[in-house]
Amino acid sequence: MTRSFRSWWDLFLFRDRGIVPTRRLLYLAAVLLVLVTGLAALGVSPPYLLSLNAVVFLLSLLDLTLMPAKKQIHLRRSMDEEIERGLKNEAAFSVENNSDRPMFIEVIDHFPSSFSKPFPLKGWINGRGGSDLVFSFTAGQRGDYRIPSISYRWRSSIGLWARQGRSDQEMKVRVIPDLSGSRDFLKDAQRFLLYEGTRIRKDRVGSGEFSQIRSYVTGDDIRKINWRQTAKQQELMMNEYEPEHGKYVTILIDCGRMMGVELEDHNRLEKALEAALTVTTAALKRGDYVSLAAFSKHVHVYVPPGKGMAHMQTILKEVYHLEVEGYESNYASVFQYLQSVQNKRSLFLLFSDVTTFLYEETALHYLMRLRRSHLFLMVGIRDRTVDEAASRSPEDVTSTMVKSMAQKQLMDKKEEMRRWESRGLPMVEAPEEALASASVSYYIDIMNRGLL
Repeated sequence: MTRSFRSWWDLFLFRDRGIVPTRRLLYLAAVLLVLVTGLAALGVSPPYLLSLNAVVFLLSLLDLTLMPAKKQIHLRRSMDEEIERGLKNEAAFSVENNSDRPMFIEVIDHFPSSFSKPFPLKGWINGRGGSDLVFSFTAGQRGDYRIPSISYRWRSSIGLWARQGRSDQEMKVRVIPDLSGSRDFLKDAQRFLLYEGTRIRKDRVGSGEFSQIRSYVTGDDIRKINWRQTAKQQELMMNEYEPEHGKYVTILIDCGRMMGVELEDHNRLEKALEAALTVTTAALKRGDYVSLAAFSKHVHVYVPPGKGMAHMQTILKEVYHLEVEGYESNYASVFQYLQSVQNKRSLFLLFSDVTTFLYEETALHYLMRLRRSHLFLMVGIRDRTVDEAASRSPEDVTSTMVKSMAQKQLMDKKEEMRRWESRGLPMVEAPEEALASASVSYYIDIMNRGLL
């Protein structure tokens, strides 16, 4: 492809300069060609044919003069600088037409390849008026992105020609993990007390730190009535307790090769990260200290313990760009590192692949040492393929063999999990869509039972 051809081709691919014909002009030219050819065949004199072409030519010139000048058009992008992966986000282009003539405009933004692209956006803008072109989009991959400029075309009401322009509005956008689970917890924490139909144990009556004495409210637990104050005040008075705060929770996120296994919605690392942030929200809301480590063959990120919801932003800034590494996870390395940085008794909550972890004898050695001072819980995602193969009705010899192998794999895994649990190192698995709620449920259960 020659340079001259590329430059002309660029004009038609929504570039930042030049004038291009519209479909209306092409249709008009085709109709004119057929009409002139027919009239010539009928013997119409050339002056009449030339006058017909002149009319179209003058109409084309009139169209060019009616188009607003580029300096009379102002375009501005309105978009959040921080958006969540996979969620629908709203954005808009504010267009101002400072000429006296109406125009039709088409706008394209230069989004990254992982963003959905609902372009071009189209709309009529009145003379001396403005309008907002609103659109929705989703970002499919976490990370930092740069959106360089906006390209646009506009034409007059005749619509034979379109001019092209570009507005340089470079913008940096950060795509963070989906925080729907965190918002759901803040909105309704009670539903996280249920997992797989079993109600997680609630706080013991009178447990925690005494907070205050207050009047009875319908629905209060009658076991918390303060009878001495009730007799004095001649009304029911209640003891109010706050759960014990200030516990330490260390969240471990595996970024090794096995966390790159694709699921129905992205991969294991993405789901583990979303679940980890949901547990972080629950712990910070409860008043606990949360630290976080991400690792594969070595520790990539470590966030020291922090308290309060503001610490959530600190963690987000460190983990939003995490990606799957093409290495096997070195569990011994991260446990050895944690021994050197985490001195206070803590709940270690590990998000990883259970099948891979079960046969890490080196990790078992370090965990047994950590177990003396800390509490450990591992959370993984169930392998839906193996579960379906184990429950599928066999139809032939091959499917029977597949079913028996899947069942054998599940039985071996359960046996190994029981062996680890007998040593005080419990492991649980949950479906990908319930990983966040299961993780929070087990965290709340551990805290309410006072195990830490």
